[in-house]
Amino acid sequence: MKRVHDAAWPIIGLGAVAVSSWLLFKDLRGLSFASLRCALFSISPTRWLLAIGSTFLAYAALAWYDQIALLHLGRRLSWRYVAVASFTAYALAHNIGASVLSGAVVRYRAYSQKGLSVGEIGGLVAFCSFTFALGAATVGGFSLLFHPELVERFGGAPLWLGQVGAAALVAAPSLYVVGSLFHFPPLRIGAYELVYPRPCVAARQLLAAPLELVGASGIIYFALPAASNPGFAVVLGVFVASFSIALMSHAPGGLGVLEFTFVEAMPDAPQPNVVAALLVFRLLYLILPLMFALVVVLKYERERLRAPAAIGEADANGLADLDR
Repeated sequence: MKRVHDAAWPIIGLGAVAVSSWLLFKDLRGLSFASLRCALFSISPTRWLLAIGSTFLAYAALAWYDQIALLHLGRRLSWRYVAVASFTAYALAHNIGASVLSGAVVRYRAYSQKGLSVGEIGGLVAFCSFTFALGAATVGGFSLLFHPELVERFGGAPLWLGQVGAAALVAAPSLYVVGSLFHFPPLRIGAYELVYPRPCVAARQLLAAPLELVGASGIIYFALPAASNPGFAVVLGVFVASFSIALMSHAPGGLGVLEFTFVEAMPDAPQPNVVAALLVFRLLYLILPLMFALVVVLKYERERLRAPAAIGEADANGLADLDR
């Protein structure tokens, strides 16, 4: 069953890429390369800088995920080390897909060197994933609370569904905070166990996760033209829904799924500008971080390979000195 489970998710992910890409192609078949190029070149240098700043905010918040998890585990590591490990893990996981190779592999290589056990690293990975889910529920809930009409952008869903969704999504993090404040016993869901953290840890989670989503959605917001921009609240709400659906699809990098969902939910913005903004998002949030992450991994592995050779050479020199 485990082998079937491990094989099923990559198949589902690739199937999601194929279906969503086909649907996206149908929607964009009237889009010309010239209009897309014009939309990309219409992004001003100032808005490019703001989009880049949003990317730094998103990845800084992701590094904070790991620091908060380490605080929950009672471990202390330098910000610099955690930032590099977190950046590399998320850059790879976002592009390759959690169903194929998650950031757990990178975190194991990095944090085991600092003395964390396999159980602690597994807890850290689960904690970071839950922090994102908590942030998505918080941002999505408050977005629908103030703008329940956002659900109408997704297949024309009725307004009451947005109001019910807002109540349910806001209730989840609220109950989590209550459980943390009053030290509720661990909540068991099947084979999983949710241990409520200390209030100071929960407060950090509720700040870090929305910051990451604000940063990531800010990339798209600033890449859209100011004239036909539906507003940050709309972009944020649509992005959280689209990004969450893309993650749940297990598609590598959310390829096709993110784009199709986002384009469908933005009928009031010019299609070339929306596609251009999504390309900017992929460039800044996914492609460039992946390139930097691969450099970090190659450098790290090269140093690990050199370390035993250096030790062996030192031992040989020591033996030669003893012979003399």
